[in-house]
Amino acid sequence: MNAQHQPTGSAYFIAEETQAAETHTLSVLVNNEPGVLARVIGLFSGRGYNIESLTVSETEHEKHLSRITIVTKGTPQVLQQIKSQLERIVPVRDVVDLTVRAREFGQDKPIERELALVKVAGTGDDRVEALRLADAFRAQVIDANTEHFIFEITGRVSKIEQFIAIMRPLGLVEICRTGVAAMNRGPQGM
Repeated sequence: MNAQHQPTGSAYFIAEETQAAETHTLSVLVNNEPGVLARVIGLFSGRGYNIESLTVSETEHEKHLSRITIVTKGTPQVLQQIKSQLERIVPVRDVVDLTVRAREFGQDKPIERELALVKVAGTGDDRVEALRLADAFRAQVIDANTEHFIFEITGRVSKIEQFIAIMRPLGLVEICRTGVAAMNRGPQGM
């Protein structure tokens, strides 16, 4: 059985899928109150959906609103179901599929960025090479001593992945990533 057709425990995967799964970025505006994130996450886990990236932060302090950015994968039908089910959760104010919205505006995808802290330990030539490559990737050194560096790098997910892969043979020790923050181009908001 290939990975795309393995049972997930979700009733939505019983029917044979005829459409290919796509990765979409959803932006969910919610009331900033206890338990909201648990309800949103519960919707995904209860139906066997996977979350590839998740970020949450209060964005409007006066209105007590938070923005949840979720990157998930599914067929167009499953993605529409996720959006519809999210809209029914009581403290959810708005749900926007940023990937669909970007296409409506004639763009390939929304602006997506991620921040990562990457710790690399090494000496000699590996240390010099790590610094040289970090400079090429525009990563900043935020902590250093004679045994290690901690780099801060911001960019597309693919850039972060590539930087991590390059640092692995040079003494990669630890990685901490924020998850994707995303927004559509243009003057309009969510």
